[in-house]
Amino acid sequence: MENETTSQIQSAIPSEGERGGVLKEQNGPDTGGVLPVFNGERGLCRRGCARQSTQLNVFDYFADIPGNVEATDLVEVQFKNTRKGFYHNSNHLPLEKGDVVAVEASPGHDIGTVTLTGKLVLLQMKRTPPKNPDDIKRVYRKVRPVDMEKFEEAKAREHETMIRSRQIAKELGLEMKIGDVEYQGDGLKAIFYYIADGRVDFRQLIKVLAEAFHVRIEMKQIGARQEAGRIGGFGPCGRELCCTTWMKNFSSVSTAAARFQDLSLNPQKLAGQCAKLKCCMNFEVDQYVEASRRLPSREVHLETQDGTFYYFKADILAGLVTYSSDRRIAANLTTITAERAMDIIAMNKEGEKPAALDESKEAPAKPVDLATQEDLTRFDRARKKKKKKKKKSGPAAEASAE
Repeated sequence: MENETTSQIQSAIPSEGERGGVLKEQNGPDTGGVLPVFNGERGLCRRGCARQSTQLNVFDYFADIPGNVEATDLVEVQFKNTRKGFYHNSNHLPLEKGDVVAVEASPGHDIGTVTLTGKLVLLQMKRTPPKNPDDIKRVYRKVRPVDMEKFEEAKAREHETMIRSRQIAKELGLEMKIGDVEYQGDGLKAIFYYIADGRVDFRQLIKVLAEAFHVRIEMKQIGARQEAGRIGGFGPCGRELCCTTWMKNFSSVSTAAARFQDLSLNPQKLAGQCAKLKCCMNFEVDQYVEASRRLPSREVHLETQDGTFYYFKADILAGLVTYSSDRRIAANLTTITAERAMDIIAMNKEGEKPAALDESKEAPAKPVDLATQEDLTRFDRARKKKKKKKKKSGPAAEASAE
């Protein structure tokens, strides 16, 4: 089984002929300024995007490659709360991205949405391998009206179950918060997502929940970041939270990322809605680390004929360094480029001192802010219409002309 899966993964990369066929279709005749045509549809590949807009949507760039679906019988199915799984399409159903299917579960069956098919599933398995590859379950069928009725009935019980389970946990004195409840498609099983700072002994809780709701109970602990992504919201940037839209693999964020970017160590500004450090602090830290290597050290002083200048601050991405003539306070601040600072350091090592830090005495170019050039209230002022002078006509006009 392992060798077979490995060979399937290796064959997932398209050959030169397959890639050439896709490029040939993309670089076809001129469409008059319109996007290329894929399967009779203009724009992106309709089978790659499908008709679903789930939270973890992945563009299937293998969708139009001939023989993509026949490459493997594995499909990726997504459920509630970003829960995903891989399943065998042993019945060879004509599945496409976005189809709602009934899959095997333990016990009973579950209802989910197909998110990937074909070769890309094998690459996803290589990226996030299942715990037990030999125990991959199968897809039963596409959903029927009876399956959807049971599924809707189970979903309607989730909110009431969550409120009641919170009361039960409070009565048992457990330091935990049940954030959400997910019923299986057939209603035989329920997953309780909870948040807790430490370890929780919920053996008694499972017994009480099983007696109260008459279903099989599964407890799954999630972190504060997963909880924020489940609830959703908007960040200070004005956009929807990254953990709600696309980000699901969370990496640790430390205050070192803020120091590299010269951010103020203010917990209220650095913390997100989950009360943890913002994940976006890790997005640009590598660029800041790379750019900071081209700056002079903070401990090095610059010697000039005017005196000694000390490191004050730096604009890392712009490559500008500001020096002060006093070690403790901002005095006679002078901003120079990192290249100029390196040249002065090299001159000091040779025993030479330049006449001044910035010999050009010109202020470095700063980005222009168009909004500050004029008062924005100019748009609110009513424009005065200029009265046009009427031209004189008749004998008087002829006389004045003479």
